[in-house]
Parts: sequence; structure tokens; C-alpha cells
Amino acid sequence: MPDVTIIVPSRNEIFLQHTVTDLLKNGTDIEVIAVLEGYWPNPPLLPDTRLIQLHRGRAMGMRAAINAAAAIAKGKYLMKCDAHCMFGEGYDTILKADCDGDWIVIPRRYSLDAEKWERRMDRTPIDYEYLRYHYYDPNELGIHGTVWPERARQRRDVMIDENMSFQGSCWFMPAAHFARLGGMQEEGYGTFIGEPQEIGLKTWLSGGKQMTNKNTWYAHLHKGRQYGRGYSLSKRELVDGNRYSVETWVGNRWPGRIHDLEWLIERFFPVPTWPEDRSKWTL
Repeated sequence: MPDVTIIVPSRNEIFLQHTVTDLLKNGTDIEVIAVLEGYWPNPPLLPDTRLIQLHRGRAMGMRAAINAAAAIAKGKYLMKCDAHCMFGEGYDTILKADCDGDWIVIPRRYSLDAEKWERRMDRTPIDYEYLRYHYYDPNELGIHGTVWPERARQRRDVMIDENMSFQGSCWFMPAAHFARLGGMQEEGYGTFIGEPQEIGLKTWLSGGKQMTNKNTWYAHLHKGRQYGRGYSLSKRELVDGNRYSVETWVGNRWPGRIHDLEWLIERFFPVPTWPEDRSKWTL
């Protein structure tokens, strides 16, 4: 029985085999579930007893893919990663060594040079993100995760540390915690939007913690125009999903919370983009 199940949602991903190979090579007691959303890789993925290929005849979205894989996962812990990532040796052992029952843990994130398949050491790794003030951009309502270099400089010697938010390309938590959170909700968010906001804020506001572990790392490819998107995302879904996220979390509408969002902002304050005037923190 594997200790860690790694979920890799995939939609027309050209680096899926590289990602799976890296996970298997650098992990220890793991299984990998590659969710193939409406396609088969060509060439096929290399067979491995630790690899499960969960094929879905049509693409139903990343959130549904994560839930489908979690439903068959055997591991005590769940890790999700994008299908264009590489990993440090022993990442799973390091992450589970410091992961309480109500934690989400994020490894240090590097940028990936996918053509050379190596982490980019010429760019600063990312350890911390904050949730941006929802009215910061007058043209786009949203509480977006944003890189927080000032906190990284201030806390560079703290190896396992609290983190307000994260990108979403990789996370690790006990499977029981994922179940308590109710998995990934599709209602309101749609198929893709707001993954770190949902599970991160459900964790923080229900009494858990979201932590960065700098003792291990992953490297993530920002695909951009060069490689294109795997999962399609309409402008309408983007706008509607972000609005739903703001209304849920800034409006303190999640019934499972024991804290309001203001509690989290105070915990990390001062937070970039958030005004000193607390009366402006609401909708």
C-alpha cells in the first residue's frame, strides 16, 4: 500500500511523461495517478506498476479530475501537481515528515526549463505568496495569489513556515484532510478557477495551517504562449469563478469556518495591497 498518492490532472500535456518519470524516480513510497482528460498520450506513457492511468472519454475539468483520482487513491497522503513539473529527490518523504493532520504543505517552487528538463537556478525560488486585495485591480475582481518577496527575505532562515497563499501547481496534505474539506467544489468556481483559494482558505479558516517546506522543491513550467494551455478556460468562467471566490471568502459565507477572512489578514498583516483601513476589507 503506497503512503503517498500523487494526482496529475492532464489535458493534452506534452511534458506528462517527463513529469511522471521524475515523480517515480525521485519518490519513494508512492503511486501516481495520471488523469487523462479526453485524450491518450502519443506516444503512450511508459508502463510502471506504480502508475495508474485514469482515462476520461471527455475533458470534464481539473477540479473533477482531482476528485476522480482522490476517490481511488490508496495513499495516506495526497499530493497534486501539474503535468509539467520536476521534483527534488525524496520529496514525498520530506513533505510527509512535517505535515500535521490539518495542514496543506507546499514545497519550494523553482521555474522549470522544460526543454533541458532542469530547474532554473538563475531565478529566485518562490516560498511565499499573499492573497491580493480584492479591489486592487478595478477591472478584475479577485483574491489572487501573488508572490511575496519581502516575506521571503525576512524569513529566509525559517525552513518550515506559515504561508498565506500559493500558486496551485503543487500541494500536499493528508487524504483525510482533503476528505474533510469536501474535495474540490465545482459549483460556483467552475471547472478550474480558485483551487488554492478554496482549499487554502478552507484550511486556514477551519483551524488548520498552510505551510511552506523549503527542505524540498519542485520546478514548474509557466507554459505561456510557447506551449499553450492544456485545460481551456473561457473569459466568462474566469470572471464568474473569481467573483464567486470573492463573494464566498471576503463575504465570509463558508459555513465551515471558525474564523473570518479578516482574522487571516490580521495574522499576516501588513499584507501588500491591503489598506490600513479595516473597514475596506469587506465587500
